[in-house]
Order: sequence, then structure tokens, then C-alpha cells
Amino acid sequence: METAQAGPNATKRARGSHPRRGADTLPELSTAHARAILLRAAGFDRSWPAGTDGVVALLDALEWIQLDPIDRVGQNADLVASARCAGLVRGQVHRALAGRSFEHFAKERCILHPRHFAHYRGQAVETPWWRHSERMARLPASLLAEVLGEVRERGPLPVDRLSPRGKVSPMDWAGWKSTSRAEVLALEVLWTRCEVVVSGRDARGRRVVDLPERALPPEALTAVPVGSFAETMLLARVRSCGLLSRNSGPTWSMLADARTDGTVERLLAAGTLAAVRVGRRPYLTLPESLVLPVHDVLHAASTTSAVLGPLDPLLWNRDLVRDAFGFDYLWEVYKPAAQRSWGYYVCPLLVGGELAGRFEARRDGGILRVERTWGNLTGAEPALSRLAAFNGCEGFDLAGAQRSA
Repeated sequence: METAQAGPNATKRARGSHPRRGADTLPELSTAHARAILLRAAGFDRSWPAGTDGVVALLDALEWIQLDPIDRVGQNADLVASARCAGLVRGQVHRALAGRSFEHFAKERCILHPRHFAHYRGQAVETPWWRHSERMARLPASLLAEVLGEVRERGPLPVDRLSPRGKVSPMDWAGWKSTSRAEVLALEVLWTRCEVVVSGRDARGRRVVDLPERALPPEALTAVPVGSFAETMLLARVRSCGLLSRNSGPTWSMLADARTDGTVERLLAAGTLAAVRVGRRPYLTLPESLVLPVHDVLHAASTTSAVLGPLDPLLWNRDLVRDAFGFDYLWEVYKPAAQRSWGYYVCPLLVGGELAGRFEARRDGGILRVERTWGNLTGAEPALSRLAAFNGCEGFDLAGAQRSA
């Protein structure tokens, strides 16, 4: 069994490592050990039930699944599930999790397990990049109560079916405009506060909003938060990442203060978290990851053949993916075409526990048409067949793909 390269005392040193010291003083994990931690955290070391049972079990394990609306061969949430669970079709994730999840910020916007609702509702979050205060300044004081009353009376309902209540000046994020509909802006404030929840999506992919007491399991509403939001969510974030970078970034969404306010140091001192490095970069992990049966995990993952969604949890940290898998992946869908190194909607392939190739495809009638490939696609046929079935296609066509190194 492989353990951290620092040897049998790695756990003790990792728990007590001071975050202000240089990363070189931390116990170093081998690339195989780091890869095993990531594969286990992402759920690729085990089999999952098929269909909706698998989706429910997957959210229970992953805790959150990142959302993105773009659908070329499936939206990201569907692709995350279909990479692990057989027998799914496009849109099934939202149907499977209706009444069993809510949407909020975790690693950016995600579907969350309802076990976290009590902490989210109890946390009055002023998320700086969300600019909550600026939203409030644009809304009449009475509008929040009016929109909440409408959701109470008419919910669940898609967001675009809210009664119009005039216009507001949209906010600007470097050219990205927010809504100009006053009722939608009010709804966003209510949603951020957990006074309403996005309980799912309809057949057209529109957000469906409702009151928490109608949309969530009773135990989610009666639970009393144990521990602080920062400590509880940081531990959950480390569990879902496997290895959480000490540097700021999207994986610290809603937890930016916890990175620097002493929360990390308290958890390290208590032995609840461990500090390690992969290469020259520092990470947080769980103490049990230091004694992970690396060979067993990698052997279990060696049977995998999966198409990964572009925001799959295995891919959240580009530097870590490069160090652990020797694979450089950057999703370029929001970059101008001339600046892309690969393509518009390029998905990696996980085969045998390794990231060795990537491809770009589209639905073309009853065929999943693979247009371009990079790297080694040996052993990828089961993954492509599953993706074709997921998209309602009879099969996939690889013969006409443009191949690149």
C-alpha cells in the first residue's frame, strides 16, 4: 500500500504543519497518491446504481454538483451523473433530485444536498462578487414581500412566470449584464437568503422556485446547524475536492474569509484537516487520505471509462489535474474562438483511472458525431456509447473525427 512519500510520520507532521511556512516544508504526496485521493473523492473508485437511484446516491456522496446551462452533449450536471451512473438521459438529474436538493453557491452555483440547508439558511452571507447590497439598493422595500407572497400563493413556478413588476437598471460584470426585471432581481435576493429555493428545473431547463417548506424534506427544515458555517462547509469542501488548494479561487466560493481568518489553522491544530503538498503546491485534505490504500483505489478505478463534464469535480483544480494526471485541461467555451487551444465544448475522457484524451462532439440526428479528438482514445468506446445513449442517439461516429496530438 502506497502512502505519502514523507513516510509513517506524515500524518502527524501534516496535521501540525503551520500554513505560513513554505509549501516545501509540508509532507509531499506522490502523484499516484494524489490521483487516488481525487478519484475516490470524485466517486470513480466504486460502482453506482443505475438511473435515478444512482443520481440520489451520487449527490449524497459528492454533496454538490456544479451547474452550467450550456448544452452541447448535455449540461454539466447531467454529464457528472452520467459519467458514473448508467441508464440516464438528458434532463434526468433535475427530475431525480426534485424535492431532494436545492441550488445555491458552493463551488460556484451548484445543486446541493439538503443536509446543508440549515447552515445556508442560518448564514447571512454578503457574497462580495454577488453584490447582494447593490441588488438591495435597486429594489423598492415592498417588492421582496410581494414576490415572496406570489411564490407562496402560486409556487412551484418557473422564474419567467412571475408577474412583471417593472424594470431596474441591470448590473454589469465586465460586460455581463444581470436581469433588468425587478421581480427577478427580488427573487434573486430571496433565493440568496434561502427564503425561497430553486427546487429543480422544468422540461425547458427553467429554474423552478418554491418555498423551502414545500420543496425540501422535513428533516432539512427542522435540522439545527451544528458548528459554524465556515468550519462545516470547509470540511465539506475538502471532502468533495479530496485536495483543496490553499490558494484562493472558485473552490473557496462563500468561504474566502475562512481561508485567512484562522478557521483553517483551528482545524489543522485539531487534527480535523491535514496540510500536504503535491509538487510545490500546498493543499488541505482529510487525515484519512494520508493512509489511503492507494493501490486498491487505483485498481478499482482502472475499470472506468467515462466522459467527464467540463466542470466535473475531478477537474476543479487545473494545476492539481496537471500534477496528478499529467493532463492539462482548460474549458474554453467562454473564450473567443481565436483564443481557444482546443475547441468550444471539449470533454476529457477518463479511461482506466487516467486522463489521456479529449474530444468534441455534437448531436446530429440519431448519431453522436465526434468532430475532433486529442490524445489517446483507446478504451473510450464504452464511454462514448454511454454518452450517445444519454443523448438519445443510436450510436456514435468516430470515423470522421479530426485527430490532433
